[in-house]
Amino acid sequence: MLHLRATFDLQQDVVSRVFKKEATVGTIKEFSGTVDTRIINIERDGAVLYSWKGTTGTTRIGKYEPNTKQNKLLYTFDSEVFVSSCSLNKEESLLAVSLKQRTRVEEGLKPVSKCLTLLIEIHPINNTKVLKAVDCRVRVQFIYPEEERNSMMESHLLLVTEDGYAEQFHVTLVKQDGYRVVMQNPERLPKDRVAEDFSWVQWDGQAQRLFYLTYREKAVLKCVQFYHNRICETLFELPMEWPSNPFTCMRFVNLGFDHHQDPQHRREEMRMAVYTNRTERSMCVCYSRPAAVTQEITYTIVLVHRGCSKTFTVALEGVPNPCSAELLPLFIPIGYYIVVFLAGHFLHCINTRQQELLCYSLFLTGADAELGVLGPESVVLSLPVSSLLDLNTGRIYTAELSSAFLLDLLNCSHSRPDPQCLAALHCLLVHMGPNPKLELKVIDWICDNVMPFDTFDQIQEFILASLYRIAYRNSLSVDKVLAYSSVFEKKIPEGLDKVSGVTCTKELHAEPLFRGKARSLEGYWEELQWGTEMTKYFEAVPNPRFRTSQSLPDWTKLLATLKSPNMKSSCCPRHIEENTKKVLSVVDSWNLGQKMVPLFQEEDQHQRALIGLMVDKLREHLNRHLPRLGKKKIDVLAVNYVAKLLELTRQVLECVWTKYNLGPRVMCLTQPGSSVDWAVFHVMSRILEATKTLCLPLPPGYHTLLAVLGVRCLPRHTFLQYLDHGVLQLTETFVSRLMTDLDNSDANEELKFSILKRLPEPMEQKICHLWDHPISSACISRNYVRGLLEKRAKTKGSTLIEIDHAGFRPEFLPLTYLAKILSDMEDKAQNPFEEQENVDARFVEETALKQTLIVLGFDEK
Repeated sequence: MLHLRATFDLQQDVVSRVFKKEATVGTIKEFSGTVDTRIINIERDGAVLYSWKGTTGTTRIGKYEPNTKQNKLLYTFDSEVFVSSCSLNKEESLLAVSLKQRTRVEEGLKPVSKCLTLLIEIHPINNTKVLKAVDCRVRVQFIYPEEERNSMMESHLLLVTEDGYAEQFHVTLVKQDGYRVVMQNPERLPKDRVAEDFSWVQWDGQAQRLFYLTYREKAVLKCVQFYHNRICETLFELPMEWPSNPFTCMRFVNLGFDHHQDPQHRREEMRMAVYTNRTERSMCVCYSRPAAVTQEITYTIVLVHRGCSKTFTVALEGVPNPCSAELLPLFIPIGYYIVVFLAGHFLHCINTRQQELLCYSLFLTGADAELGVLGPESVVLSLPVSSLLDLNTGRIYTAELSSAFLLDLLNCSHSRPDPQCLAALHCLLVHMGPNPKLELKVIDWICDNVMPFDTFDQIQEFILASLYRIAYRNSLSVDKVLAYSSVFEKKIPEGLDKVSGVTCTKELHAEPLFRGKARSLEGYWEELQWGTEMTKYFEAVPNPRFRTSQSLPDWTKLLATLKSPNMKSSCCPRHIEENTKKVLSVVDSWNLGQKMVPLFQEEDQHQRALIGLMVDKLREHLNRHLPRLGKKKIDVLAVNYVAKLLELTRQVLECVWTKYNLGPRVMCLTQPGSSVDWAVFHVMSRILEATKTLCLPLPPGYHTLLAVLGVRCLPRHTFLQYLDHGVLQLTETFVSRLMTDLDNSDANEELKFSILKRLPEPMEQKICHLWDHPISSACISRNYVRGLLEKRAKTKGSTLIEIDHAGFRPEFLPLTYLAKILSDMEDKAQNPFEEQENVDARFVEETALKQTLIVLGFDEK
């Protein structure tokens, strides 16, 4: 499930390079097998700080630069020391070091403090300033400002102590002799008290934030934001509903790695971490306690941006193990997923964005939950930016969700539970998109597994999840108002509300308190505050997410209006038609190249109306719930959303055309359908079924293409049943091709007659003019005569018919009389029936005589 890519190897990147410069080959082997080389800290820019014992027995501190893959010696102590924490400022002129000292009384010497914290000038090596000499552990961390420095050279150092307080030192630097960087007035460095009375603390190096937990009357999680101009302020407080303080001793998170801490400090009563995502504007507080006597692991994710918490419980399989009381899962942030990993037991990939149901998170056990590069003896720590550190090997890995694993899971969907398949599908489409190659593989899987699952429709999920990803990328605000799954369109199936192996309890969480003026990076705090407020709003309003199926009543009403005999087929409300024009214009601008599938090449009035209606309803929904976006942006979002919907359908068909190597022959009605044509017809029928259920429009031309494949692949009686049940629709383009391309054999005549009977009257009259057949001629004549006589009946008086004896010829007098009436009415008409396409009295007369001869058996069809 997780792909771990090694980005740093202590042995290869440090030991094998640095030690070669100062030791013999034999000594290299000696050092490479010891634990003297240790990773101490990882700075914000990815630089790795490490210490080792040199050939002379002195302790040295070095830096590995990941961009250049070069090592640099920073400082050498005069003797062997025990480095528990260190940090390097951005300009590489100051090194802060915290040393653990021996507490035994040397002969003739006084007792020394347990921890000595130093500030060392290293550009070049010069003075050393003692910052603290205390009997508690101290962690040091330079603050890396986001903005560029001003002309004044200054560094800011954070000291966090085991006694539960944090201080910020401000160090002003000056240049001497043109190159020496030294501290100005090192004896009196100004400092500020940042936080106090805490028992757990975490440094967020990427965002320059310090999270800490205080417990007086109740537990409160607080956050201090640091800025480039010395300023820091407490912006955030979150009450934690714990009956007592879960930490009996200080816990440091992301403040380096102390390899010399006492054994009693290594056992964790609770593991806790805070993850913020600047892109998602989200915050998650994760914590877990060791397994109870019942052999169950419980872990909780507080979704601050959603205003709730979720507690998961997993029963550990196998024989009860006394060591399980010390087991704690590892939390790994990957995008908007929080991966919870317990080696040898399970891997739970929790979706923090689509968190309504368990089925959108992936829970794995057994071989699926193994991380191959990490052995059973690995001591793994979670680092920021989706990274892991194996303390035993000194390797750092970047963790990624494996698309290959997820695709393999889908390809074995017949042996996988539906929730796993649904979670994998959403992860591929939303988290890993946009990725054209990956989307093609998902579409290929859909074509090979076209029938819907028992609990969800994969075509509907592909459409809605893809649309959600695209809209969310353009505007984060639509997260809570657009649908991402079709599961919520109906009653949630029983197979999706529970996941085997894990249970979940959801609770509302105490509201966070935002303090001070939010001036942080890219408006994170403002967006988080707005998101929490909007969460309360969306919890109170019904149906905050846009559901296309709710447009069905309006669509039924509009469709009835379009089919009304009192209205022309082109009649549609003007604003609906304007919406459609905007959408099709956007689609045309996206597809300027050659198109394989014959879509968007005809007027499909019904689909045009549905396209415009969907834009109208989506615009109305966004204006109701997100007015702050503004009408202009909302209009663009609605138009692009529907345009992308049509484009997704075209994209699926393009993939199908490529998969089966189809060409122009698809539209040839004279050739029977092959097995390939049948496969394409099946896929297109499923797309029609999926979109119709959700009341989604299809590209103009889709119904024509599907009808062509239907008449080629289906038996004639089955094809007519598909028409009667509304599966296939008779478009004017399809019927026109059928009338002209097929000959007038008995079977084809029967098909044409059957189709003519199913056409609405306006279309029937048009189609009759395209079919060269006596029956169509008779139909044209009847309609022509009916129209003329209805107009004649409305005129007053009678008309005297005078027979021209000069041109007399033997005629059938009743027919002659009728032809004369029609001819006279044509002569009196101001605009004689232009729409009848050269139909006149003479045509009617010839058609009537032809029909008579056929009936009497004197002529053939």
